[in-house]
Amino acid sequence: MTGAVLDAVLTHGAAPKLTSLAHGGGCGCKLAPAVLQRLLADQPAAAPYRQLLVGTETGDDAAVWQIDDETCVVATTDFFMPMVDDPRDFGRIAAANAISDVYAMGGRPILALAILGMPLDKLPEEQVREILKGGASICAEAGIPVAGGHSIDAPEPIYGLAVIGLVKPQNLRRNSGAKPGDALILTKALGVGIYSAAYRKGELSAAGYDEMIASTTLLNRVGADLARDADVHAITDVTGFGILGHGLEMARGSGATLRLRLADLPFLDEAKRLAGEGRVTGASGRNWASYGEGVDLPPGLLDAERALLTDPQTSGGLLVSCAPERADDLLRTIKDAGYPRAAVIGSVEEGPAKVVVV
Repeated sequence: MTGAVLDAVLTHGAAPKLTSLAHGGGCGCKLAPAVLQRLLADQPAAAPYRQLLVGTETGDDAAVWQIDDETCVVATTDFFMPMVDDPRDFGRIAAANAISDVYAMGGRPILALAILGMPLDKLPEEQVREILKGGASICAEAGIPVAGGHSIDAPEPIYGLAVIGLVKPQNLRRNSGAKPGDALILTKALGVGIYSAAYRKGELSAAGYDEMIASTTLLNRVGADLARDADVHAITDVTGFGILGHGLEMARGSGATLRLRLADLPFLDEAKRLAGEGRVTGASGRNWASYGEGVDLPPGLLDAERALLTDPQTSGGLLVSCAPERADDLLRTIKDAGYPRAAVIGSVEEGPAKVVVV
């Protein structure tokens, strides 16, 4: 035990588990889509700046500002409460999740600013330092510095990043560019929220924990590579609204129907069993209540199966819409880049803006 931890234990007693200090964790902390829509409904529209290429219009992953004919700035922020008790793992997950927004726009990150809120009357400083070290380690993997940030005393532990990136205008990818006929690729397996729910109850196996950490700390850097391919038409990352919610954003932004094949969706190894045992998050139900009217499900689908589709993903994979003749080639590229669970999961069709699961 380090001197700093010993001092904290003497001051606070035994160090509490991170998850015990938070009412939720990971991207499951997000406001429900319907609540967010209501909050934004009467907000003033962004001023008509010609340089603002991406704002809040289609629920995209980041804002994009064009500097000149060659360069756009990508700006985003993301933060949440802990979904695991290991402070370094918490920092790594939160950092990877925040950086993902830049990759989802086709950009490459250049720097990050830390966002930190901690109950220092309850949590040893050594644990907070470990959170920051975890985030910095992921930023180092991405090749960027943590160049500053802001901290507050808060009742629950909160950590994340504001991230700045760059992208060439021709490589910018939005969630609204999907075209009828496109194939859909998902780069990571689903089920992170279900694993998180099981973890908080002490019911996630050691192998399951390792699988969750491996997925949530894997940077989505392949997005920047895919965006250089003209046959890749749209990209978004799948996070707190689940595959259905972020798929519906793509459908609405693109004015098309997304058809997802349930049998082809990749899931973490224990996700189906845990969902069947009721290890789902409250966010899963809130998600469905928010956007269920925009989704057609197959007859007889079990509640546990629906929960897999609305499950909030933390640092989830990328949903990629691409020319169908390139799908197999791009899938191989994605897998070779280090995403073994990537799969072709459906297609884009002409029709109303909704998601259909078959």
